[in-house]
Amino acid sequence: MEIPRICRYCGSPVRKGNSREIYGKGNQKIYICTNCNAYVSCHQGTGLPMGKLANVVLRLKRRETHEIFDTFWKEQGWTRDAAYLWLAESMGLSADGAHIANFEMDACEQVAGLCRNYEKKGAA
Repeated sequence: MEIPRICRYCGSPVRKGNSREIYGKGNQKIYICTNCNAYVSCHQGTGLPMGKLANVVLRLKRRETHEIFDTFWKEQGWTRDAAYLWLAESMGLSADGAHIANFEMDACEQVAGLCRNYEKKGAA
């Protein structure tokens, strides 16, 4: 994942910080916009972003998508790895590309739809 230098929302510089700045606690590394508060967390110990810089609306959508997806695969009795493999295949993505932290709004909606439709097929 590429390290963000310029905010994709407002064009301001992005700097490296930590989660304490956002949540008032913790020390997880993040990249944060100096102007609009868009940010992305980093993988532990690497300093590499977990996904794409996101504003508050996209962060909320990704959180909601994770809740739907995590509930779905656990109800199916799958492992996390199996779930992400299914997601990658269902969306026509590589295994490396199938991460909700990389998704935009439309891909988040697609994940929710895949989960709902799979449940409906299983219930029939």
